[in-house]
Amino acid sequence: MNSATTPDPRSGRAATLVLACLGVFVAYLPVTTVSVSLPAIQRALGASTSELSWVSDAFVLPMAALILTTGVWGDVHGRKKVFQAGMAFCALGAAISLLSGSVQVLWVGQAVSGIGAAALLPTTLALISHAVPDHRERGKFIGFWAMSLTAPLAVGPLIAGALLEHTAWRWIFLLPIPLSAVLLAVAVFGLSDSRAPHGRRLDWPGQITAAVAVTALVYGVIEGGADGFGEPAVITALALGAVAAVAFVLVELRSAGPMLDLALFRSPAFTATALVAVVSFLGLIGFFFVLSLYFGLVQHLSTMQAALRLVLVSGTSLVAGLPVGRLMHRISPRVLITSGLVLVAAALFAMTGVDAHTSYAALAWRLVLLGLGMGAVLTPMTASAVSAVPFHLAGMAAAGNNAIRQVGAALGPAVLGTLLTARALNALPERLADAGVPTQTGARVLDTAREHGLGAVAGLDLGPATGQALTALSDSFLDGMRLCLLVSAGLALLAALACVLLLKSPSGPAPRAADPGRPVPEAERAAA
Repeated sequence: MNSATTPDPRSGRAATLVLACLGVFVAYLPVTTVSVSLPAIQRALGASTSELSWVSDAFVLPMAALILTTGVWGDVHGRKKVFQAGMAFCALGAAISLLSGSVQVLWVGQAVSGIGAAALLPTTLALISHAVPDHRERGKFIGFWAMSLTAPLAVGPLIAGALLEHTAWRWIFLLPIPLSAVLLAVAVFGLSDSRAPHGRRLDWPGQITAAVAVTALVYGVIEGGADGFGEPAVITALALGAVAAVAFVLVELRSAGPMLDLALFRSPAFTATALVAVVSFLGLIGFFFVLSLYFGLVQHLSTMQAALRLVLVSGTSLVAGLPVGRLMHRISPRVLITSGLVLVAAALFAMTGVDAHTSYAALAWRLVLLGLGMGAVLTPMTASAVSAVPFHLAGMAAAGNNAIRQVGAALGPAVLGTLLTARALNALPERLADAGVPTQTGARVLDTAREHGLGAVAGLDLGPATGQALTALSDSFLDGMRLCLLVSAGLALLAALACVLLLKSPSGPAPRAADPGRPVPEAERAAA
């Protein structure tokens, strides 16, 4: 390769690092601004619980399905171009969402923004990995990147809360438009380009099978929770997802230029971080989805009041991220990640004790504990995934880890939303009877909840039985939420066990994924 293909990593390093961190901030801003606004969106657009799940998943699905492809595009055509394209898609998607008048148009806007995020997440991490080739120094800057990923989770609820106190829900999409435009313009002159130092090419069979697998699986889970898993469309979607997943593995194993070299999973460290990525983001994004509905349907809080509670999780995680990044050179990533996951599980178990009257103080310590656990997981998880492979495969490892993480994020609202709805609907008849709701009125409540979602019950005028029905709704929702919390806590403990067994301290060069015909230089082995 000529020098133009592999520029000096030190060239424009400061600007590259700043733009990469700001880019990932903009990419992830819609996650919590939308999550905390779900009750307002549901009221304004009359959306059901499954339709609300799609508001979140319409953003996350293209991100999960396209991250590997955009990572390859950056390696082949230059990461600067992919970064700029990502910023443009983020601006366009936010504009569509801002102008949307129906939940279907909002899905489109969210999907376009998700494409932009898919371009930015692997590209920004690969830009940092290229700009900072030294493994020890790179860990610190990946810590900044992870903090930039967490920062929108902290400020997003506050932005949405402040806007919704005075304006309509759609204005939460305004801020990403000027931010994306400014970063796009600055990147023209301030961003140093880079690409993979060896040949790669687009893997269309792998891309198609991966996209079909992720989309069909999430569709089947969401619609199965809404309509029942015995429906033909749901069975077809889940079967298609399983077949496409198997096809993806077979295609990647036989491809001369795989989108995701499955030999990466020969590294126990990469495999462990992949498992942690799926579980942590399934629990985190799914938790924000369920908790935002809890604040709206059960505690009847305003958007700002809900934001001030949600920010305890992401804000604590953000604050904890910086010291954790420094501790990575003194404490094994296995210890940090395992300890963080145990804290997450403890916090989720503790959350099962909340009810409709839980005070801010009683909720706060649980949310802070969850934030501390997440802060201990995110930075070492990302750094370990990138460091587990040779330097020339850092882009693929970054894209793979991000893709796996976003699969978890897509499944979070789908899986937890399905569990929540199924358990709440099963508990609702008994709760209505316990609350003394008349049989005929209870039947109306059940029909409304099954056809239009749990949130629709809150808008019913049931006369003297309204208060009793709302109490029954809150109690059944809490039954569903507790099931979600127990499942998430169990998954966190399983991920912690995987870390203990698989994530060993590195004692030598990382296992090398297949790269026919190209020896790994000593400098790359040292960097890895």
